[in-house]
Amino acid sequence: MTTLEASYAECKRLNRKSGTTYYWATQVLPAVKRHHVHALYGFCRYADDIVDDMGPASVEQRAAALAAFGDRFFADLDRGESDDLVLKAVVHTVKAFSIDPELFHRFLNSMTMDLSVDSYATWDDLCDYMDGSACVIGEMMLPILEPASPAAIPHARDLGLAFQLTNFLRDVGEDLDRGRVYIPQEDLKKFGADPHLRRVTPEWRNLMQFEIERARELYISADLGVAELYGSSARSIRAARILYSEILDHIEANEYDVFTQRARVPLMRKVAVATEMIVPLGQFWTAHAPAALRRD
Repeated sequence: MTTLEASYAECKRLNRKSGTTYYWATQVLPAVKRHHVHALYGFCRYADDIVDDMGPASVEQRAAALAAFGDRFFADLDRGESDDLVLKAVVHTVKAFSIDPELFHRFLNSMTMDLSVDSYATWDDLCDYMDGSACVIGEMMLPILEPASPAAIPHARDLGLAFQLTNFLRDVGEDLDRGRVYIPQEDLKKFGADPHLRRVTPEWRNLMQFEIERARELYISADLGVAELYGSSARSIRAARILYSEILDHIEANEYDVFTQRARVPLMRKVAVATEMIVPLGQFWTAHAPAALRRD
């Protein structure tokens, strides 16, 4: 029998192993919410691993495994419980926060697209894919984060887009190895850039500057949504936003070489940002600084 404690522990393990930026941002949340975010991450990671990490399995085998995973999840959701090591926590979280099951349908639809679609003609086409692979993650999170108003929804979607686009820019080389190009074909043609060359040409540099600016505009929109959150929810999302956007800084520092090196935010930086958000500097100063200094 799978216990709820074991299921949440497995989701936490998946988050810490494969999503360290998200993981450290979740440390800002109170314990009563943190494990629910781990559960959502665990669901997404499990599905993503079916698509990308089943070794020599054929596309047909991956599609069948993904469909079976989805069928089991929705059947367990209908029952209100699960014995699966990952899904038990996910079902519990969805029920606890009344998260719309349609969000999971949209997510799994985009994961299925990864099995047959290897490029996207336009930015709008890519956004259709990211609606399920990224935007829905923000929408899933909102009931847990408890925003002040529904005005946070479009900005949560933009944060999902910003995170996903940042991933795509960082992982160009890895995605090429999987036979995929997520940068819109219209942008590649506009700048005359070819990722298959796996070289930083002037054309590639110009393309990356354009895409990085697009991502930063999405982060600016997302900031408006953070303003709709309270307390630890706001600080947690702000931590994720800071850390993920700094990946773009590292891509620039690497001279846009996303073929031979991976842009990474150092672990100590992640810990530092999370720690600062857990105990904001102003609160720490008020609590611990000498009274004579605080008066200044």
